[in-house]
Amino acid sequence: MTDRQEQITAMADKHKELMLEAERWLWKHPQTGYTEWEANAYLTERFEALGYTLTQAGNIPGFITDVDTGKPGPMLAIMGELDALDIANHPESVNGMTHACGHHGQAATMLGIAAALKEPGALDGMCGKIRLMLVPAEEMIQLDFREGLRKQGIIKYNGGKPEFMYRGFFDGVDISLMVHGAAMDGGMELGGNKGMNGCVAKVFTYKGKSSHAGGSPQDGINAQYAAMLGLQACNDLRETFPDQDHVRFHPIMKGVNCAVNIIPDEMKIESYVRGSSLEAIKRENGKINRALAGAALAMGACLELNDRPGYAPEIHDVEYMQLTEQLCKDLVGDDHVDFDYEGWSTGSSDFGDVTCVMPGMQLWCAGASGHGHGIDYFITDPYKLCVNSAKIQLMVADALLTDGASKAKHIIENYKPQFPSIKAYLESLDRITLDKEAVIYNEDGTVTMDFANR
Repeated sequence: MTDRQEQITAMADKHKELMLEAERWLWKHPQTGYTEWEANAYLTERFEALGYTLTQAGNIPGFITDVDTGKPGPMLAIMGELDALDIANHPESVNGMTHACGHHGQAATMLGIAAALKEPGALDGMCGKIRLMLVPAEEMIQLDFREGLRKQGIIKYNGGKPEFMYRGFFDGVDISLMVHGAAMDGGMELGGNKGMNGCVAKVFTYKGKSSHAGGSPQDGINAQYAAMLGLQACNDLRETFPDQDHVRFHPIMKGVNCAVNIIPDEMKIESYVRGSSLEAIKRENGKINRALAGAALAMGACLELNDRPGYAPEIHDVEYMQLTEQLCKDLVGDDHVDFDYEGWSTGSSDFGDVTCVMPGMQLWCAGASGHGHGIDYFITDPYKLCVNSAKIQLMVADALLTDGASKAKHIIENYKPQFPSIKAYLESLDRITLDKEAVIYNEDGTVTMDFANR
């Protein structure tokens, strides 16, 4: 490492106890998206103790604060996520929730970065601004709850980052960065790949007619059977999904609210349709809606479709990746860094929404064990998870914003975002929203089917 890199990493090490204490506290106080008020309060208190003035999101958790170098230049956003998962079977779950994706480590890391940036000399040679963000609701879960928030006017988007974009918290930001904890194999400590899938979030409800399951089943319309037929039709579509589009469809049936001797009259299902491009997601989602509607018609059932914007595919800029990879090697050595320039994850993150409008890089940092979103997920090396994460993010920030921010400016100028502005991107999200009765039985015996998003 250079003298400057050693100086920066020493600043992070100085505050390792602050990060490690925060990591344990946040692990023990998990809350799911848009309810992370305990974490918000904990971090607010500690950021303010460091001398930061915060702009709170207000009626949802999360906040931002700016670090100004005092010299003109681009703005870099560094962010951490707040939310946990519903995973009640985890041995350390609290009220049915666990940080089984490691977001608490990101939040703890942000506290260390904030502390390090207050150290004398931290901003030497840098220009522009650094916006620190604590963002809620990365996990696309509890869709009914979020739909309720949307109808109340509390949120407009299910994901925290598009919601922050809508609220103006990304206004003025030119380039972005975050690090996600992971269980990495083979001695790897830091890594990255080309990107990951986006998704649309779906809730669809089959509606039938209840009757006595033993005495008069002929008088009922079984919504559960219609749902099963619809899911089978979707499964039969899978071989039509082009391999290069990385399409995923993974529904979960929410169950029926009736006794075993009643023909169920309603079955609600949640799912995503994931893909590697917005075009693929929209195309395959249309096919899935058609299959679902066809099954409803076959059974004489009705179908309510509710599609909501999920996340955009996350695409990392090659030049930004190359810069970050070299800095990772400077920090932990070549043998502990794994960057795959063709690698693609079929998961989804709302960091993808950010990369639709600006260059962004999300790294992976070791420190966990087990499977993400699994009951065997634990933090086994909190130093790597938090302190190494803080170090690499400080190093990237310094590299981007020194020398007149020449590296940041070159990446920004050569990046080709999918949308010219946040406004244009959010308008495209709004066109994904769909609320339709897909199958309507007319009095004259005809049927009207409409499952398309126009």
